[in-house]
Amino acid sequence: MEQEKTTGAVRRFLKRKNIVFSAKRYGIDALGAMAQGLFASLLIGTIIGTLGEQIGSSFLTEAGGYAKAVSGPAMAISIGYALEAPQLVLFSLLAVGSAANTLGGAGGPLAVLVVSIVACECGKAVSKETKVDILVTPLVTILTGVLLSMGCAPAIGAAASSVGSLIMWATELQPFFMGILVSVLVGIALTLPISSAAICAALGLTGLAGGAAVAGCCAQMVGFAVMSFKENKWGGLVSQGLGTSMLQMGNILKNPRIWIPPTLTAAITGPLATCLFGLQMNGPAVSSGMGTCGLVGQIGVYTGWLADIEAGSKAAITPMDWLGLILICFVLPAVLSTGFCAVLRRIGWIREGDLTLE
Repeated sequence: MEQEKTTGAVRRFLKRKNIVFSAKRYGIDALGAMAQGLFASLLIGTIIGTLGEQIGSSFLTEAGGYAKAVSGPAMAISIGYALEAPQLVLFSLLAVGSAANTLGGAGGPLAVLVVSIVACECGKAVSKETKVDILVTPLVTILTGVLLSMGCAPAIGAAASSVGSLIMWATELQPFFMGILVSVLVGIALTLPISSAAICAALGLTGLAGGAAVAGCCAQMVGFAVMSFKENKWGGLVSQGLGTSMLQMGNILKNPRIWIPPTLTAAITGPLATCLFGLQMNGPAVSSGMGTCGLVGQIGVYTGWLADIEAGSKAAITPMDWLGLILICFVLPAVLSTGFCAVLRRIGWIREGDLTLE
């Protein structure tokens, strides 16, 4: 009886504090928000900085650097927003995100996700429970986050680096089969309400594995954008092709078969990228999981080419490089996905309106 009372009291406390232990809240809501924080800092900073370097604008280069420098805090505060944190908890997560991202190294985004969730929930638990809330809540949130960062972020970073290195090694060893696997899985992750960019950043996916990841993401984004043009016109083309294929998740839940064309396309373009064109993504690892979103994936490939030339590992950017990039990222996803979709429409697996965005 006493145990039941205690359990009931705990449940009421958690409900009052809006602390919900669920896969959806942590695995979808928090991770999805984290992707927005990542885009609003590291990704857009990469775009701005690269543009500045190409046109010789020191202002844009510096602006991009400032944006990239706050990627940890941006991700953490986005996670806190998704978890409906009170203001003091939300603002305190800035320090937590900085610590987790810095100490996490290559696995910084993954460390930020884990640490920020725990710190946020601890902060929510003590929020407004004392008369000195302005001291207690930030103190608990920041100290919990920093201590956890010091304790586990380096290990998370090392584990992420090891997994990423293993994937890149396997892709170099077996570029055909690993090209298919990486392309399909990262492409699926991009369309799901999780962060493919964060996954690639956490695993440090670059090289051939990064090229396969770019191929898979482009297959999903360009594929859905073009094959749904009949229903969504130009607005849908831009929002999916330069925004995100995640917009189709509601339709996928209604009819999972609409996911077949872009996924089959990814299974084709992935090994073409690794085996035929040797497409490598040697820019920031986060770019591997962005596809055509703001053209971040293509900018990453291009900046990787420039970095390789500067390092002496690449002589020059060749016409074959440009052909591979254009075919893998734009032409083949559009043509193949449209073709596969036409077949599925003919046999009745995809019906009129199945791809219409709300």
